[in-house]
Amino acid sequence: MSLVKRYNFTTNPKNDLLSGIVVAIALVPEAIAFSIIAGVNPQIGLYTAFILGLITALIGGKPGMISGATGAVAIVLVDLVLKHGIEYMFWAAVLAGIFQIAIGLMKLGKFIRMVPQPAIYGFVNGLAIVIAMSQIPLIKDESWITFLLIAMTMIIIYLLPKVTNAIPASLGAIISVTALVLIFNLDTKSIGDLADISGSFPTFSIPSVPLNLETLKTILPYSVIIALVGLIESLLTLSVLDEMSSERGSGNQECVAQGVGNITCGFFGAMPGCTMIGQSMINFTSGGKGRLSALIAAILLILFVVSLSEYISKIPIAALAGIMFVVAIATFSWSSLGHFKRMPKEDIFVMVLVSIITIFFDLAIAVIAGVIISALVFAWKHAKIYTKTDIEKDGTKVYELEGPLFFGSAASFIEQFDPKKDPSKVVIDFKNARVMDQSGVEAIDRLTKKYKEAGKALVLRHLSLECKALLKEAGPYCTYEEDDPNYRVAIDY
Repeated sequence: MSLVKRYNFTTNPKNDLLSGIVVAIALVPEAIAFSIIAGVNPQIGLYTAFILGLITALIGGKPGMISGATGAVAIVLVDLVLKHGIEYMFWAAVLAGIFQIAIGLMKLGKFIRMVPQPAIYGFVNGLAIVIAMSQIPLIKDESWITFLLIAMTMIIIYLLPKVTNAIPASLGAIISVTALVLIFNLDTKSIGDLADISGSFPTFSIPSVPLNLETLKTILPYSVIIALVGLIESLLTLSVLDEMSSERGSGNQECVAQGVGNITCGFFGAMPGCTMIGQSMINFTSGGKGRLSALIAAILLILFVVSLSEYISKIPIAALAGIMFVVAIATFSWSSLGHFKRMPKEDIFVMVLVSIITIFFDLAIAVIAGVIISALVFAWKHAKIYTKTDIEKDGTKVYELEGPLFFGSAASFIEQFDPKKDPSKVVIDFKNARVMDQSGVEAIDRLTKKYKEAGKALVLRHLSLECKALLKEAGPYCTYEEDDPNYRVAIDY
């Protein structure tokens, strides 16, 4: 495969170029807002959008994904910056990047597949609401003119594609609304009213705080959280975009790219970040499917800071808010609402809970809660092992088991048997059952001990070799069949 084909620069250069322009403009208020949340200078957030965006555009796991300063990571930084200062934040970014690279090299990115579909629905729906709510502080005290411009922006985005596809609808909306504001000198908030974005290129510097054991103790908990929160948001965004594009990205490659980007941010005076689902959605819906779109967005952003700040500062916030409202509507999984009639109640609970936690707390907490609750629900639903009994001609009672034997079903397994009332000869057949963990192994031992104490002859059939090797009480009563299973019992040695 050629390098050009691999990096997908030429799939549709015009769409990538124009979409990159839209994303670059939309990145500015987002980067400023998240910098303010973290308690740092707005230029630091803009540097993050440039550095992290540039690196992930080149080596990320999914063409067209946009990375930069995000709210999920910024919230983690608030306490660190407030208590210890900004130089510790730079070291935390470096250490978080090292963790992310290690996760990618160990190929642990695949574990994002453990996030169940209801949790992904909840994440997407909650994030859509967060995207919409994040625009409210920017416009809540504005006049009716601002709200009219927002409505106009949204109408242009919906109608322009029906007229022409020459330029992305979002870019057309920005140009039209900005021109209207400048021509008629309308009184409305612009990017320049948020902060002064003018500055210079980021420069290499080693954080002034010495990197010693005390520094590592201080930044370690923050770095771990930054690394995990960043990867959860990045990999979930990758999963969402995979469904949109029908092309699968590489989660492990994305982990490495995020790590390299955050290390670079730490040494160039920027805050750590991760993939931005809102900006990535803008890029994809505007036609930016290749790496060129993300590359253009990152390069233009730094040009805005260095030489074009005077012009970018005149773009009205209403145009960007209108775009983000459209993105929120497009991001929300409306189809998930239609699943309510067919979806199990426990899945509906997980979806709603993850949405609520995403809105009011934190993305990482929401996803972890969703996975844990889904796992507990799964364990509860499967915490039952069934038996069929048969009496052979010689009076031997045969128990045929069916289902998984693990920590959740161990108690149910024991309850299936009655050593005191059973005949003198008993066979327990595991052909259609599977011993999943140490709890299952110990349950077999406990049951065997009960039959032994009752003076009954017991035979255990069709246990795997690994399971037999772990049994203490039951080991001598296992028979060896030709069709014994060869699965491995999942045990942490």
